[in-house]
Amino acid sequence: MAKYLYKLGEWASRKRRQVFFGWIAILIIAAIGVGTMGITFNDDMSIPGTKAEKAMDVMNKEFPHDESGGQIKLIFKAPEGQTLESSSTHQKIQDTLDLALNDKAVESIANPYQAGTISKNKEIGYATITYKVSADKVTDASKDKIKGIAKLAEKNGVQTEIGGTVAFSHVKIGGTSELVGIIIAFGILVFTFASFLAAGLPIITAIIGLGIGAMGILISSNFFSVQATSLSLATMIGLAVGIDYALFIISRHRQQLAQGLDVRESIARATGTAGSAVVFAGLTVIVALCGLSVVGIPFLTSMGLSAALSVLIVMLVSITLVPALLGMFGHRLIPKRKKHSTSNKSNINIKANESNRWGRFVTRYPVRIVLVCLIVTAIISSPVLHMELGLPDNGMKSKETIERGAYDLMAEGFGAGINGPLVVALDGSKSADPQSAFAKVEKELNELPNVSSITPPSPNQSGEFAMVTVLPKTGPNDSKTKDLVANIREKAKSVNKNESVKLMVTGSTAVNIDISDKLSEALPQFAALIVIFALLLLMVVFRSILVPIKAVLGFLMTLIATLGFSVFVLQDGHFIDFFGIPEAGPLLNFMPVLTTGILFGLAMDYEVFLVSRMREDYTHLKDAKKSILSSLKHSGPVVTAAGLIMVSVFASFIFAEDATMKATGLSMAFGVLFDAFIVRMTLVPAVMTLLGKSAWYLPKWLDKSLPTIDVEGESILNHIEDNIDKKVRKY
Repeated sequence: MAKYLYKLGEWASRKRRQVFFGWIAILIIAAIGVGTMGITFNDDMSIPGTKAEKAMDVMNKEFPHDESGGQIKLIFKAPEGQTLESSSTHQKIQDTLDLALNDKAVESIANPYQAGTISKNKEIGYATITYKVSADKVTDASKDKIKGIAKLAEKNGVQTEIGGTVAFSHVKIGGTSELVGIIIAFGILVFTFASFLAAGLPIITAIIGLGIGAMGILISSNFFSVQATSLSLATMIGLAVGIDYALFIISRHRQQLAQGLDVRESIARATGTAGSAVVFAGLTVIVALCGLSVVGIPFLTSMGLSAALSVLIVMLVSITLVPALLGMFGHRLIPKRKKHSTSNKSNINIKANESNRWGRFVTRYPVRIVLVCLIVTAIISSPVLHMELGLPDNGMKSKETIERGAYDLMAEGFGAGINGPLVVALDGSKSADPQSAFAKVEKELNELPNVSSITPPSPNQSGEFAMVTVLPKTGPNDSKTKDLVANIREKAKSVNKNESVKLMVTGSTAVNIDISDKLSEALPQFAALIVIFALLLLMVVFRSILVPIKAVLGFLMTLIATLGFSVFVLQDGHFIDFFGIPEAGPLLNFMPVLTTGILFGLAMDYEVFLVSRMREDYTHLKDAKKSILSSLKHSGPVVTAAGLIMVSVFASFIFAEDATMKATGLSMAFGVLFDAFIVRMTLVPAVMTLLGKSAWYLPKWLDKSLPTIDVEGESILNHIEDNIDKKVRKY
């Protein structure tokens, strides 16, 4: 692979204009495609086959209904000292609803007095406005009218909030998050390269690659089920790795220019050596992201494949467009301080003797450093023991949002459970007297703990099926609500035996609980698959047994520390004001699996870039400690810059409006920070120091049976140097 990349780099630098305008043309064509085909996101996050989904299928079959129009709830709270039944308040609410009827798009309005949707203390109630079209087709004009009506009611002294199935807030695609990340990344690159020109190149190539990848995802949304969150995730990962991959190639190119190498030859070598590592690292990230499909959850598969497409595009851009731009700028990228050398091999011993303070510190106190790293990991990871999973609801949004206002007022008037009702389907087809059995079931369900109220059984046309709505005393993401779902399902066993009635729980709350349980079950299996893959992959790359084991253990440390930190902040609520998190709540139910896949790919990136240099120097020097010092001296600064860039990009998404991206950005930023600086830059060299030469032990029989992967492209350098030696001998 390294030889092909060497030729590709040389070709790209020679055909630099064609390569550059070729990628620009692809970007323009993709943009035209999006403009022509449009965008069709599907934010369905259900999992077929769960108990709640099966119950929903039964409900849809036995209780058929026409596609109902979108609904908006106007929630009213009487002025202080009055109730909704006070004559003045009653009149104000009636006048408000009369204004809503002026909209021709409205099908009907159920006011709180007729529908009985008034709280026990008569202070809060809601009206339901049903439209002639589905919720997603209600026009902005209709929404604006409702907002205006609500403001008018507020002026008249009646607190009015807006809820229902019609969405008033939408996830914004792109914006300040990406811009903040790019600005910070540029600052780090300027500091690293001491050149504005060199710092700008990774930003340019990453943006072009990211743009093409994003357009591809938008186009695919017309053919596949793609969530808006998938695009945001792909943007986050694609931008981070795109900058990093370009950084590695440009950094190697500038090092070679400083040694006096010809520009075109330097570009070819940089593409063949650092480019090989980029391709390997990129493919590792892609495999990890595609591996999310193994879990068998559709929306998670969509997220993984979307992000994998973004990484693939930026990887291809890195090994083609980066060399082309390097060729365009030629000698202008040579560092100000040149370091001339005759050959790499002649300078190996000199390089090995070089070291930095961090390298000397880590190799001097390896035992203490390992113990400190383990203790720090244990402390940070401890909150993971009480981790809870769920999906963010309107109660976790900012208090300034429309949805949060409605959520809080409904909870105040009708209890927290009103925002997460449970629908129980009763199958009495095998019962001798279904109606009598349904009444007994209602009574038994009402006796369960944490039940606020339960509606009378509502039978279908055949009378063999019925449905009841159970309101919990707690909110949809409360652990007690989850216990209630479990209790109903446990009760179903005895009810089925005694009354010949089958109970099935569904509703959005039950569906979310089942999704969380399914993802919790999938996490150990997915993590085990990742670990096995990593062991085999790294054994092939590093020709060692202990190095892969050390790398995998480091990854597991990063994973549990990241989850522990996420629980500490997002679930337990520490520092949520500092990070701009509106409310504490359970972790996103797909975050652990998603974090596992993404962090594995990124962790292996840093492992390869850092440890491959150790192996390269150890192969020539046969001195384990010197190879560690050399790696930290020469690869350490690049890995440090890459880590800081990735952290800054992920952290910038904390400023996103979407709660999902906030949580994901925060978790991934900490995960990369921990892995790059605690595990790879600290723990790994300390452990490698303790292992010494044994770190590189591999039985001969196993070495012969494993395929050879030249990650750093050393075969190219050896081939070039052999040719130089042959030419020297001729003279």
